[in-house]
Amino acid sequence: MKSLILVTSPPACGKTYVSKAIAKKLDHVVYLDKDTLIVLSKQIFKVANQEYNRSSDFFEENIRDYEYYAVLDLAFEALEYEDNVLINAPFTREIRDPEYVKELRKKLETIGARLFLVWVETSPETCHRRMIERNSSRDTWKLENWDKYIAGCNFNKPTDIGDVFVFKNNTGEEFDESLDEIAKILN
Repeated sequence: MKSLILVTSPPACGKTYVSKAIAKKLDHVVYLDKDTLIVLSKQIFKVANQEYNRSSDFFEENIRDYEYYAVLDLAFEALEYEDNVLINAPFTREIRDPEYVKELRKKLETIGARLFLVWVETSPETCHRRMIERNSSRDTWKLENWDKYIAGCNFNKPTDIGDVFVFKNNTGEEFDESLDEIAKILN
């Protein structure tokens, strides 16, 4: 059966590292990273003469949802040609909306595919440390306004949306155990 695998969590929890490790364990997989679209987002900020701030009202109103629409459209197209498509993206709101998840499952069923949800579990402290270490411009506002930013993050596993695989990513041992477990489930 074809699968759309969503690897989700708040930013800097290790989604990219986890996603790439999972993708390497799978046969016939297309790897998509929503961050690849950031180059387009930066251009939108520039053309609109807006400060580059992925936490701004401008981003929320004009860019955020369109990045998700684009990466999902790419995923559905890829599922026409490949068995597994893995998307590395926060999906922070979507993953907590039972109706959104239900509709996504229905859409996937029409093409003979299932939805497999992965929640990357990482502590806020580990997230903060990783955000500092990656030193990315997309995190500037978050780090400068850490208390405000972190107050809006939910590090708890999403509920009321069906099965969610929790990929523990605070230590190397947790990572290895979770990777082995998910590889057995998906292969």
